[in-house]
Amino acid sequence: MSKHIVVLAGDGIGPEIVGEAVKVLAAVNEKFGLGITWENQLLGGAAIDAHGVPLPDVTLDAARKADAVLLGAVGGPKWDTIERSIRPERGLLKIRSELNLFANLRPAILYPQLASASSLKPEIVAGLDILIVRELTGGIYFGQPRGVRTLENGERQGFNTDVYSESEIRRIAHVAFQLARQRNKKVLSVDKANVLEVTELWKEITTEVGKEYPDVQLSHMYVDNAAMQLVRAPKQFDVIVTGNLFGDILSDEAAMLTGSIGMLPSASLDQNKKGMYEPCHGSAPDIAGKGVANPLATILSVAMLLRYSFNAEAAAKCIEEAVGKVLDQGLRTPDIYTEGTKKVGTKEMGEAVVAAL
Repeated sequence: MSKHIVVLAGDGIGPEIVGEAVKVLAAVNEKFGLGITWENQLLGGAAIDAHGVPLPDVTLDAARKADAVLLGAVGGPKWDTIERSIRPERGLLKIRSELNLFANLRPAILYPQLASASSLKPEIVAGLDILIVRELTGGIYFGQPRGVRTLENGERQGFNTDVYSESEIRRIAHVAFQLARQRNKKVLSVDKANVLEVTELWKEITTEVGKEYPDVQLSHMYVDNAAMQLVRAPKQFDVIVTGNLFGDILSDEAAMLTGSIGMLPSASLDQNKKGMYEPCHGSAPDIAGKGVANPLATILSVAMLLRYSFNAEAAAKCIEEAVGKVLDQGLRTPDIYTEGTKKVGTKEMGEAVVAAL
């Protein structure tokens, strides 16, 4: 079986955090004899600077041939004023669409060592383990028509289209129910069916799919209530499935329950579990090049890559346990630092994980 990865460091802190993640990948590759190979390609602002477009053909071709993709982050103020259609984020949306990576898995797991780093009381978040399943290639981010137009009275008007087909809803719902079977057998579907027809259909189809999984408990919640409940009592949730826009917002909210978005990995999968793996945070241009970014989310994304795309569960667990050991040692990057722990930089944190392996 081929095990080839395309590595896309991207922009901002991307090269720094990916650099440490690749060190961890190399260590587990050797330790477990996995036979994984990888190559580097450009995406986002780095690709714009080199090729004039955020997703060059050479990168897309390599990603299509690869068995998995490891991504850092894209974007930054340097490219905020260029034509919108060729900004870094458009390259990210395009590669997700071209690879048909429709299922975005975002775990929100609170390491017990970081309970005091959460903005909520420890008793509310201790033991937190939520999996948000976000539909990634449909909805308002991709719907047409979209744009900015000038009305007859000369006023400008922005418009976007939120659209989901029945088949798109069914396939992401199946992913959520199948994953719930491996966890606590609970699925919450998040919508806004009281005012949006597109999510009324979402609720209807999700309910139909749920009947195929009688062993899994299905419930529904409006997105505004779900946002509130995530802060009020987050441990009531197990698997949350929702559309692109709501999933984007709720997963970032859930990230902060864990103490830092710098701790959260993600996976974006196609029908055959080929995936692109990336930290949930952005490119953080304000700290790029300072050596203080937290690489743990990217390192944990490598663990997800090994688990979902290569079925290397032992190697994935080894990485996750190594991260736990490093946190036990009291090492903290600035985003998760609390009094009484040791503040370290990106490179030192990455090297500590490698040593713990």
